[in-house]
Amino acid sequence: MAYFHGTIYSQVLQMNTSVTAVVPNTILTDEKPYPVVYLLHGLSGNFSDWESAQLQLLSETYRICLILPEVQRSFYIDMKYGLPYFTYISEELPKICKKLFPISDKREDTYVMGLSMGGYGALKCALKKPEQYAGCAAFSAACDIEEVAKRAEEEQRIDEMKAILGLDYELLKENDLFLMAKECEASTLKPSIFMTCGTEDFIYNMSVKFRDFMKDVDIPFVYQEWSGTHEWYLWNKSLHLACEHFFERVQLENYCNIQ
Repeated sequence: MAYFHGTIYSQVLQMNTSVTAVVPNTILTDEKPYPVVYLLHGLSGNFSDWESAQLQLLSETYRICLILPEVQRSFYIDMKYGLPYFTYISEELPKICKKLFPISDKREDTYVMGLSMGGYGALKCALKKPEQYAGCAAFSAACDIEEVAKRAEEEQRIDEMKAILGLDYELLKENDLFLMAKECEASTLKPSIFMTCGTEDFIYNMSVKFRDFMKDVDIPFVYQEWSGTHEWYLWNKSLHLACEHFFERVQLENYCNIQ
């Protein structure tokens, strides 16, 4: 495996920002560019959270490149009073990464996955830009932005949400995943969505609400749940299941070299 961590300059954000990439160790012998997974972090984390998720093993097993960006606590939204993180993640970052890493530029090879806030971000990317992403995986996703805003008020984080959505939450509607899903339903190209959540998760009801809503939406959708909370045991398992769902395994000849 090749592991790269560094800093890029974003014209969209007008600042330096961190990017990490995990690439198979067959980088010199494989002729084709790799499928890519943009892996999005949660609200209180950053790219390093995913280091517990056996990224090396997944990269080698499925011959995929994993890209780990940083968006702070932005909810992957073009903030009302802040930075345009959705534009960065969905438009600028892929262009930069295609220049830097041996990844495919084909839609059928492009995926986005995330946990919690990153699960929301992954769903938004896939539903807003179905022509760009073949698939999306969301784990313990904070998929009801209206409920997220209400909880922020209860937890006295209202200033943070107003910076993201506006003083009167005027950006709430355009960032509603339920509305995005109905709009995406009319698209010629539709992403395949894979979701998981623990039944004891404090945002479990959001996942159930979105699952039930998607039953009447013509978009490929798979949902799995099992006992678990908002924690890494569930997210590690979910990431492995998502890769198994979307990609084909490659026989590992030198498994002993993966540490």
